[in-house]
Amino acid sequence: METLFTFIAKSSGLLVLFYCAYYFLLRKETFFNSNRWFLLAGLITSIVLPFIVYTKTVWVDPTPLLTDNFQNYTSQSVDTTSFTIDWNLILIAVYTIGFLALVIKFAFDFYSLNTVLKGKKVKQQADFKFVDINENIAPFSYFDYIVYNSSLYSASELESILEHEKVHSEQNHTIDVLVSRVFCVLFWFNPIIWLYKKAILQNLEFIADNEAAQKISDKKAYQYTLLKITTHENCVAITNHFYQSLIKKRIIMLNKKQSKKRNSWKFYVVIPALAAFVLLFQVEVIAKEKQQIIKDLSGEIKSVDVYKIKKNATDAELKEIKEKLKSIHNIDFKASEIKRNAENNLTSLKIEIKNGKQQAQSIQTGGNKPIEDFGIVVTTDKDGNKKIGIQTGDETSKDQKTSNTKKITIHQDTNGNINTDKNVKNNHTSNKSTSTSTSTNIVSADAANSYSYNINSNVKNGTVITVSSENAQKSEPLIIVDGIVITSNNSTEDLQKLNIQSMNVFKGPEASKKYGEEGKNGVIVIETKKE
Repeated sequence: METLFTFIAKSSGLLVLFYCAYYFLLRKETFFNSNRWFLLAGLITSIVLPFIVYTKTVWVDPTPLLTDNFQNYTSQSVDTTSFTIDWNLILIAVYTIGFLALVIKFAFDFYSLNTVLKGKKVKQQADFKFVDINENIAPFSYFDYIVYNSSLYSASELESILEHEKVHSEQNHTIDVLVSRVFCVLFWFNPIIWLYKKAILQNLEFIADNEAAQKISDKKAYQYTLLKITTHENCVAITNHFYQSLIKKRIIMLNKKQSKKRNSWKFYVVIPALAAFVLLFQVEVIAKEKQQIIKDLSGEIKSVDVYKIKKNATDAELKEIKEKLKSIHNIDFKASEIKRNAENNLTSLKIEIKNGKQQAQSIQTGGNKPIEDFGIVVTTDKDGNKKIGIQTGDETSKDQKTSNTKKITIHQDTNGNINTDKNVKNNHTSNKSTSTSTSTNIVSADAANSYSYNINSNVKNGTVITVSSENAQKSEPLIIVDGIVITSNNSTEDLQKLNIQSMNVFKGPEASKKYGEEGKNGVIVIETKKE
């Protein structure tokens, strides 16, 4: 919906640009044929240019990640319903009513034209088809048909009329009339399009008057014919009819001196404006994360790709993520239960991703409140094995002292089966600084042990880590900070003051091999940032 409104706004703006250029710079010039193509170019540009988008890629630093397995996160809130007016639906309804009314009017005009031509004798002469009728309507042309009532005019007047209509027919002015009419149907709500149509029809009359007057010996007699035709008020709407309002302007343009060629610079005024339009509205900046390289639990190098889903993500963006996950990683992605509020922000979304036996899911719903931004994380080790997860975060301000995080830990047994234990854990944090902090829960699991790490990234103070273990023996891992062993009694207090630069986690046989008996419950090696 937002895309449609954006397109309409851009197209309307371009129509205003071309019309203003014509009205203020070209309207009084005698470049009639050039004006015709200028006006038609404005219509075509207003439709085509909004679809031409240039993409600019900006590479940003990736979200810091410290381990290989990520939590399967489910955030749920109470779904509160309230009555709201869907203005998008109302606007579409109003537009549709106006559109249908003009389509019906368009169809009626074709019917009226068919009624006039039906059963009439057609006289073929060269490329023209002359139709002499008895009705008291203004002479008109429709493609190669020229319709007139010969009984209403003298021989000289009829000659002037036919020469005028031949110009319309030869130069296919009917196409201009129909195109301008179609644009009036599409953009009926924009008053500029009706003025634009009037300018096109008026300029076509200038062209026909100028060409016909050159073929007629008595120029004054032609002008008198123009005045006489004004008495015929009936005409067919979708044709080039001889009678037009503003006869005075037509006569003035007939007697005006030819414009100097140097004034043709006025046609190029719109070029800088179009360039500014493209630079301001048609350049799409795409932010891509640099591929992140981290160490897994065994010290192997792996890459991490993060696909962010924001609260204002469109259906097209979700589809793009699905295609990328499938084509790049062969991972199945499904988005369902999609709901949006009046601001077009997501208020409900269910994400399911699957890679073989690995599965992850995120469900967010909040009535009319937008969901929280999150990311889909795909890690790839040096052997090409991929693991999936959903990375989430809670944003807290200095006035928020507590936050509730629902955590689902992934357990993987020796057979590769994945089980989940849902534990709700309250993390009590206090942020005294004015900067914003983001809390990310990351889970690492093996067959025997399961460690959870709550990583709070503070924009001002760096990274603070709180570590807890959830293994069967309730044993604490060995923590080493800058080569110094931190005891379990003061580990939490010390760790909360650290400014983390990097962290490696060792477990199982590798931890025992490197650190002996003390490392049997796992080892966390932390390096801090140096001043």
